[in-house]
Parts: sequence; C-alpha cells; structure tokens
Amino acid sequence: MASTGACLLTAGFSPAVVRSSLTRSSLSSGKMKSNPTRRFAVFTEQISTKKEATTTSFPENGRLKLERSENEKEEKQNPLLWDLAEAEKNFLKSLKDYFEESKDLIRSDGGPPRWFSPLECRSRLDNSPLLLYLPGIDGVGLGLITQHYSLGKIFDLWCLHIPVKDRTSFTGLVKLVERTVRSENHRSPNRPIYLVGESLGACLALAVAARNPDVDLLLILANPGTSFNKSQLEPLIPLWALIPDPLQLRLPYILSLMTGDPFKVTMDDVTEGVPLQQTVGEFSQHVAAIPSYLSVLGDVLPRETLLWKLQLLKSASAFANSRLHAVKAQTLILSSGRDQLLPSAEEAQRLHSLLPKCETRLFSDSGHFLFLQEDVDLVTTIVGASFYRRGAYYDYISDYIQPSPYKFKKIYESTRWLRLATSPVMLSTFEDGKIVRGLAGLPSEGPVLYVGYHVLLGLELAPLLGQCFLEKNIVVRGIAHPFMFRRLKEGILPPTSQFDIIRVMGGVPVSGNLLHKLLSSKAHVLLYPGGTREAFHRKGEEYKLFWPEKSEFVRMAAKFGAKIVPFGVIGEDDFLEVVFDYDDQMKIPFLRDYIIALSEQYTKVRNEEHGEVGKQDIHLPGLLPKFPGRFYYYFGKPIETQGRKKALYDREKAHELYLEVKSEVQKCLDFLKEKRESDPYRYLFTRLNYQATHGFTSEVPTFEL
Repeated sequence: MASTGACLLTAGFSPAVVRSSLTRSSLSSGKMKSNPTRRFAVFTEQISTKKEATTTSFPENGRLKLERSENEKEEKQNPLLWDLAEAEKNFLKSLKDYFEESKDLIRSDGGPPRWFSPLECRSRLDNSPLLLYLPGIDGVGLGLITQHYSLGKIFDLWCLHIPVKDRTSFTGLVKLVERTVRSENHRSPNRPIYLVGESLGACLALAVAARNPDVDLLLILANPGTSFNKSQLEPLIPLWALIPDPLQLRLPYILSLMTGDPFKVTMDDVTEGVPLQQTVGEFSQHVAAIPSYLSVLGDVLPRETLLWKLQLLKSASAFANSRLHAVKAQTLILSSGRDQLLPSAEEAQRLHSLLPKCETRLFSDSGHFLFLQEDVDLVTTIVGASFYRRGAYYDYISDYIQPSPYKFKKIYESTRWLRLATSPVMLSTFEDGKIVRGLAGLPSEGPVLYVGYHVLLGLELAPLLGQCFLEKNIVVRGIAHPFMFRRLKEGILPPTSQFDIIRVMGGVPVSGNLLHKLLSSKAHVLLYPGGTREAFHRKGEEYKLFWPEKSEFVRMAAKFGAKIVPFGVIGEDDFLEVVFDYDDQMKIPFLRDYIIALSEQYTKVRNEEHGEVGKQDIHLPGLLPKFPGRFYYYFGKPIETQGRKKALYDREKAHELYLEVKSEVQKCLDFLKEKRESDPYRYLFTRLNYQATHGFTSEVPTFEL
C-alpha cells in the first residue's frame, strides 16, 4: 500500500517522534515532490519485550508502521529572510494534498477509529502541549493538513481518523476521546490538552470538556455543529435517504464548500503581486483536478456513510447542547462568514454568551471547511488570541511564539499600503555617533529598550516593527495599553480581535512586572512614556512630549544592563490633522458620556498622575486627511547602562538619566523636522515620479546626511 503520509495509532497509544520521508527539493526549485517509494519510521511508547517487524499494511491492532527513508534530506537554510519565507512556503500542503493523502488513508478501512500523527510534525518545542484534532463529517482526519507544518512546530499533534465504514455512535466517540484525554493527562498532568474540532468534531470537543471539568482542556471550535437544528442539513436527511444515488446532488456541492471560490483565490494572487503566468497556471491545475477530487469524495462519503454522518451530527448537536452548562474549559470559537451549511457566525455569538471563558474570531470570507482555506493560519490565530500556553497559565514571555519568516512576510505585505503612502525613511546611530540610513546602528544583542515619541494613532508602529524584523531579524516587543488585551466588561470598544496583530508581533500590556521579565530575557522592548496621551493628542500638539514627572524605566534598564535607544518619528502632520479633539468632545454632553462609557471597559493607566499626563482616556479624534507626506524615523545614539546599576539606584541619578533620555528624544524630533525640509521627495507626487522612472520597487532617496 502506498504510504498515507502519516502514522496511525489505536486510541490510547502515544505517538512519539515521527520523521518525514518526503524528498525535499532544493529551495531554488520552489517545489515539494513526493517520493513514490517513501517509507517512514514510527516510534511509540507501547511496552514490548520483543522487536516488532515493520509492515506496510494495517496489522490487527490497527497501527500502521512504516520505515524511514534512507535518503531523507534535511531542510536547507538560507540566511536571507525572504528566501526563508519562500522555502517555508514550499513545505506547506494544500487542498490537493488533502485528496491525495485521503486516497491512501481510506484504502485500509478496517478497525475502529484511531489516532495518527502527521509525519511533518516531527520537530516541536520543548514541553509542547498535546493537540487532538477531531474531524468533521468527512472523518478522514486530514482537515488540518494545510496547518500541519506550522502546528507541528509548537504542538504534539494527533489526529482522529474515523474509517469510512465505521459506525461508532457519538457516545462511543466521546468515550474514545475521553480515554485518550484522561490517559495523557495522567501521563503529563501539568501539560494542557487542546481539542480542535470542526462541525461534528466541535460537538465532540464540547462533550468531552463537559464530562471532564477537572482536566486542563482548551477548546478550538471551527463552525461548531451545535447549530445543526438551525441549518439546511437536517431537512435534507430524509430527502437523501430516498434518492438511490444522489452523487450529482451532494458531492459537487460539498466539493465547492471545500475548495472555495477559485476565482477569488486567483484575484487574491493578482493583488498580492503573484506573476500572472503562475496565477493562471495554478488556476488551470485547480480546475483540471476537480474530477479526481470528486472521485475521492465519492470514496470518503459514499451514500450510506453520508447519511450516517448526518444522523451522527444530529445526535452530536443534541448531546453537546444539553451539556453546555457543564463546559468550563477555555474556548476559542472560529466562525466562517460564508458558511453555506451551518449558521456559524450566529452560533459563535450564541456560544460566546453561554460559555464562561470564551472568545470568538470571525473569518468573513471563508466557507464551511475553514481549516482548508488558503488564507486561514491557525497558529497565527492562536498566538493572536493569546491562546497558546504550555502550563497552567498564559505567560507573555515564555509562551510567546514569534512569527516565522513566512508568516512575517504575509504580515509585512498586509501593510504595503501604508509603506507606499509614507515611504518611510529610517536612520540610526552607531555608538561612535555616526548616522546611517537604515537600522545598522541598532544593537543586535539585547536587552535593549527603545524609548520614543508615539505618533498620532500609533501609525508609526507597522513600519517600525516590520523593518526591525526584516533588516535586523529582531522582534521588538511593544508595551501597549491594556485595552488591547482585556476588558473589564463588554461594551462599545472594538473587539480585542482587532488587536490580534499586536499580540502576534509580541505586544504585551503595560506592566512593570512584564517589563522586568522582558529585560531579564534580553528582549528588545519598545516603550512610549507618553502613552495614549501622545497617540491621541490634541490640536496643535504634534511632536510634543507628555512624559510623567517621576522617572520611569531607568533603574530597571540599569538592573539588567540594557541599552536605551532614544528615537523620534515625524510625518503625522503631513498625513493627518486633528480638527476635533478630546477637549472639544468633552464639551458635548453625549460625546462626554460616550468617552466615559468607553473608560469603564478598560483598566486605566497612570491614574495617580496629575495634569495632562493623567488624561489617558481612549477616544477617536476628528481627523482631516492630507495628501500623504513621508514618515521619518531617527534612532539616536544608544545610551549604555551596563555597570551603572549601583549609581542609578540613587533616585536623583536615575532622574537625571531619565531627563537625558527625554532630551535625546526631543533632539531626534528636532533633527528630523529640520532635515525633512531639504528632502526633495517629501511628498507623494515627487516619489511617484521617481519610482515611475526608476521602478516601483526602488528605494526613494531622501536628504543628505
């Protein structure tokens, strides 16, 4: 039998390290090829006193053992970030792989439901939590195939396979998963267990969580089948039962739900700059593969199996709904805005109101089979929701997973419009005082504390964080306002999901304890002493610093010998103008009440401060857009604190350094305001004219240094 690309295990057995036998081509080829003679090695923790022979068929105990390929190639590394991103992309799987590997997986259908561990999930972090994937009505267990590579880096991933001809009841499936959960919890009581389920699998996860409130479970539910009684599926059960061979009715429809809209995918490629020839070729291959996809679907969901799965989903929905009150597990619900099978968006809101520790994320353009959509990245979603932890509690430092080169590239390209509009100029200073264009002057080794001016609405953040990662391979972890992370109560503030990108890029809520932990871990930390008072400043307050009177951060930086890098950013006055500010809004009763209502939803900072610094209320100023100018960043000479811990323990000495840093930030702003006057490409038209002549990917010059 051809290999399935996975190791299969009966319920109760634990998959250990699994090595892939995919023959990887060189990074320059841009392809990942399958070796038709591939073999695998699987190591399990089953106790045995004698050697077990390898086989390429299912033995009686339902386990598939495959030998390792002798010519397995190691992943090649490229020092260039963009090349690494392209290399990572080449190892990702697609919908085509789902159908190809499904053919192999369903060929041997004997035995009960069982667990398998994808072979590409062989290298993961220490103490990785266990993730159990519970499939939807297809039952194959490959629903996460496009996510295997990234999930396998941070999870111990097992997937449940339900054979096509298996007729295990829903309660039987619950008991199967429950046995595994309790066994693994007993084996590693301090390791959380993730249950990731879609539709039917989501009901299964809820049922197991309701029956096991003493186990540390985290649920990730995609388009949960708890809404089955409100869907269009239930009325179809008797109809399909009457039709002898409803192949033309069901399979093309299900296929369209899985593959999505190929035209939309094509247009997305065009807008992302994918070469037209490549885009057309991929579209043609997709269309040509549809007949083979239908054939596999016919094997995965024959008439009797489809009817059984729909009845199973109906009972699963009733079972889970009757036990929602007992679910205490932390839950993340992912819903599709274009789910044509279930009313998933509405169901997510219903479950959010019923489950005590529940968050939701909406994927507006996705269909029912959420995890097979090309634009859905489960790891990024988990990290953005602060949902990844390896212990009993989430730790902003040890549990943070920084973006891979491929994920960073996608994030970086999503802010292309801002870079094109502002064409950022970045300058940095070496320790000898030499100023250079670019970030070469920034320290490469931490701990480093970047202290600067917060531009209106924080518009400077995306180019700053992106360029640090791109040019220096540094994740700068920003200290951000608590309202981006948690709320005292629900209300009129934007949902925290809108700030997921802040968490993906390493942002943490403002806290002296977290700053201490970041510096102790030698991180690069971004700090704005002016906070929201600068980011939501009033009319005419551009580039004015609002720092507290008391010295902050200096002694903590000295404790760990952190370098302090002062910096300034200007350009907001050429981009936006405040015309209706906080003071104006507080004079209007209904707007004042609105701002007060907002403030009741989040934890305030600097309540003890008096004067302007204490006015940190969140509000949206009235803004007048301008024809885009240019953003300028200037990082001053690093200030060394190494060896000054004892001296800076004195409050007066620490305050002197605090004022020195503030003065250096102001000097950076003044330097940029003066120098930009001599920039011939300060405004958009001149930059566009330059790029039309020299190419739109060319770097636009600026003033002389």
